[in-house]
Amino acid sequence: MPLLQWHIKSTTKAQQGLYEYDAVSRLRDSQLGDQKVKDIHNYIVKGVLWQAFTADEPVALLIDEIDKADIEFPNDLLRELDRMEFYVYETRELVKAKHRPLVFITSNNEKELPDAFLRRCFFHYIKFPDADTMKQIVDVHFPGLKKELLAAAMKTFYDVRNLPGLKKKPSTSELLDWLKLLVAEDIPTEALQSKDDKVAVPPLVGALLKNEQDVTLFEKLVFMQRNNR
Repeated sequence: MPLLQWHIKSTTKAQQGLYEYDAVSRLRDSQLGDQKVKDIHNYIVKGVLWQAFTADEPVALLIDEIDKADIEFPNDLLRELDRMEFYVYETRELVKAKHRPLVFITSNNEKELPDAFLRRCFFHYIKFPDADTMKQIVDVHFPGLKKELLAAAMKTFYDVRNLPGLKKKPSTSELLDWLKLLVAEDIPTEALQSKDDKVAVPPLVGALLKNEQDVTLFEKLVFMQRNNR
C-alpha cells in the first residue's frame, strides 16, 4: 500500500493533519491584486489525513511518535479517526474518506495516552530485537560487513546493553551509528575482542552510551573486573 507519513513534533497540532488555512498569503495576494484571491480553495493547504482520506486507493498512514505532541493531541483526532471524516469551515465542505486508511500510530511511551484514544487502538508492543533479528537489520544497512567484525561488535553491544543500572540502554540506532563509525575509522576486529572474555571499554563508546552516568558506571564495572583477576 502507498505510505503517507506524519512525523509529530512537540509543536504539532491536530489541525495540521487535516488542513491549514493560509490567511497571510491571501492577505498578501489581495494587496497585490492577484485574481486567485477570490477562490479560497487556493489557500487551503491539505494535511496528511486529508490526503489519506481522498486517495483513490487505500493507503497506510503512519502517525509517528504521537507522544511527542501536547497531551490533548490524540483526543483532538478522536472524531476524525473514528468517523473518517472532517468539516472544512472555510470552504463549507465535508471531507469523507473514499477508502478507510490503515493507520499506524507509534509511541515511545514518553507520556501516557488518553484512555478514550487507546480504546480505539489495537496495541502491539515491539520487543527489542534478539541477536538474529539484529543481524538481519544490520545486513540491510551494511551488506558487506565482515562477519568477524559484526560478531565482535554484536557481542560488545549486547554486553553493554545488558549492564544493569544503565539510564539509557543503547538501541538499534546506536548500534548502527557505532558500526558506521567503526567502518569509517577502520577499527580492527581485535580492538573489540577481550582476551579473557571479560567486558572491556570498546572503541568509540560514545556512540553507544549517551550520558556521563552510564559511561562512569560502565568504566567502574571494567575497573572492578580487572581488579578481580
